[in-house]
Amino acid sequence: MDISIVIPLYNEVESLPELMAWIKRVNEENGFTYEVIMIDDGSTDGSWEEIVALKSIYPEIYAIKFRRNYGKSAALNVGFAAASGDVVITMDADLQDSPDEIPSLFRRIKGEKLDLLSGYKQKRHDPLSKTVPTKLFNAVTRKVSGIENLHDFNCGLKAYRKDVVKNIEVYGEMHRYIPVIAKWAGFTKIEEQVVKHYPRKYGTTKFGFSRFVNGFLDLLSIFFVGKFSKRPMHFFGSLGVLSFMGGFIITLWLIMDKLISISKGTVYRNVTDQPLFYIALVAIIVGTQLFLTGFIAELVSRNAQDRNNYQIEKVI
Repeated sequence: MDISIVIPLYNEVESLPELMAWIKRVNEENGFTYEVIMIDDGSTDGSWEEIVALKSIYPEIYAIKFRRNYGKSAALNVGFAAASGDVVITMDADLQDSPDEIPSLFRRIKGEKLDLLSGYKQKRHDPLSKTVPTKLFNAVTRKVSGIENLHDFNCGLKAYRKDVVKNIEVYGEMHRYIPVIAKWAGFTKIEEQVVKHYPRKYGTTKFGFSRFVNGFLDLLSIFFVGKFSKRPMHFFGSLGVLSFMGGFIITLWLIMDKLISISKGTVYRNVTDQPLFYIALVAIIVGTQLFLTGFIAELVSRNAQDRNNYQIEKVI
């Protein structure tokens, strides 16, 4: 199979018929063999019933319905597991991503032997409440990840070589940073392509302030996991040793200062009467705790293996 098109969706019942007709036309015009994997992320507006109806018209559809809403990352992770095409293309279901981009994405992945090709919505049709945080995240992510050639990490329209989606894990709100996850996994042939972005035709945006906060926390998580997931003691242990040694040196200085004062017969204060003593004590305790945290993290190594288990209600 040439292409697997993975479409996560949540309450997009109105756009689905138009989207499927568009996808079918583009793929048939280009002679691609393809499948469309739809993941209904707990929709409540009749999206699943619409998908069932479309399945009778478009046998290319393979659909999965979550029992409740888990988020876009969960939907993508399950969709990636189900994909079987040589090239996997993701797009949103709201008609803001254009299926007309599919042929060029496919050909660049194949022709240039890329691992990942990310869309760049150079001209966006979104409110400022969505575009401003996105620009901030993109700038920070470029600096943290070192992927300087991407302007839009969170564009829903992306193309992947099959090996990439089979070897990465997406959870939390980490769909925003899939290029970073791919890079940490060793897939470094990452490029960008300017794509069209259409105004939303149906429904409302799912973007909210909570995603701004969660996205920032997930960026920190990706940085930590990418750098230290296999060696957490290097992170916690280094901080712990620095803190412990700082506290130890301060304590040693306070004791030496008291002994020198005694030998000279000058007035001195007890060590416990000086504020620096308590700073040193806290530094030693924190350092010890950080070192123990690193040791425990080294034993645990990674999070629970069932992190990406989701309740699936139906599959067609």
